Amino acid sequence: MHRRLTATVAVITIGLLAGACATGTAPQAEQAPAGGPADLTFWMTGSEDDALVMQKAADLYTRSHPNVKIKVSALSWDDGHAKVLAAATGKNGPDIVSGGLSWGIEFGGLGGMVDLREQGVPDAVKGKTQQGVWESITSPDGAVYGTPLDMTVYLTYYRKDLLEKSGLQPPRTWQELTAAIRKLRADGVKVPYSMDWGNIDWLQYFNFLRQAGGSLYTPDCEPALNDDAGVTALDYWAGLYTEHKAPTQTAEVPAALANGVAMVSGGSWQIKAVDTAQPKMKGKWATAPLPAGPAGPGAFIGGRIVGVMSHSKYTAQAADFIKSLYTPEAVRTLTEAAAARGVLWISPLTDNIADLPATPDQVEAIKAAFASGYGPPNCPGWETSQAEVTKKLQEVVYGRSAARTALDAAAKIMERNAG
Repeated sequence: MHRRLTATVAVITIGLLAGACATGTAPQAEQAPAGGPADLTFWMTGSEDDALVMQKAADLYTRSHPNVKIKVSALSWDDGHAKVLAAATGKNGPDIVSGGLSWGIEFGGLGGMVDLREQGVPDAVKGKTQQGVWESITSPDGAVYGTPLDMTVYLTYYRKDLLEKSGLQPPRTWQELTAAIRKLRADGVKVPYSMDWGNIDWLQYFNFLRQAGGSLYTPDCEPALNDDAGVTALDYWAGLYTEHKAPTQTAEVPAALANGVAMVSGGSWQIKAVDTAQPKMKGKWATAPLPAGPAGPGAFIGGRIVGVMSHSKYTAQAADFIKSLYTPEAVRTLTEAAAARGVLWISPLTDNIADLPATPDQVEAIKAAFASGYGPPNCPGWETSQAEVTKKLQEVVYGRSAARTALDAAAKIMERNAG
């Protein structure tokens, strides 16, 4: 099962977005009786396995609601954003959709999604999730178009045998990370360190930005990544590629560890995938939080939101199903179904982290990451800016620009796309 946050928005998508913004908030479709039969379609962004996992929760719900049918279909991350945008602007598509944490704000602002406060859905989860995630999915005006469906966070995966051979512990700081890379290379490890999820992308840079004390935006949604902290973070992150030879070509965590990479920065869902995909790695690897920077620890928290499209005539039934996803029975169903497919499902309800089907060291690493984690910004134009900002960051990695110059250009892009 593969997951990533979409970072590319095609030119045609941007054009559709601009046209849709001019229409303002659209009225909700005429509704079927709230207690009547409903035939719901659910686009689950992710893989076919993701859709099968969610279908288990849908089937759990329909067993106690026999007048409701729910069909879950997979929607690829590669073109999911464009397809949901087309559904939002064309008023034709699924009743329920999941997607990146910032999608609800974007599509809700186009009038394409329902404010779930009207159905009481946020009451089922607000105050029970990681605060940074809740801030990420809440529009500046307070609207909630999608509630958190699951969560992912960055961890350091490492080869215990390779670090022990070099007399090393998992690095806790930037200084320890670069020192460990040098020691491992001196001891014959060809690739001491690599990055998986979001490699050479804004996602990985975000971790270092937060660890340096920076942020993409100010609380008032003014671009902020081009301050001194942003420059410090970019210089260090780019140096991992230029000086310390982290590969720009991505290898997923299981393959990287199996091929002798000593340390990998990757997503928490891979915890179940390593032993499944690479049985020879059993007992040879472990996890730790990302190293802290000058300002302390920090990690990007990702995941998916789930919400109701405004063209659905079954808003009440769809919202009731979404509420059910936060019940203990549904959380258990999703966790077990995902684990059976080699994926760690992390509910947005933080009290459930202690009960994850993971080893104690993995659970502790996840807890620490969430304690210091941050979700994506909820500022206007960020979704549209991601691809162009990433290109500016890459200019530094490839030696075509200085960090300050690249970040000043990125800030201008973000300001322009804010409208």
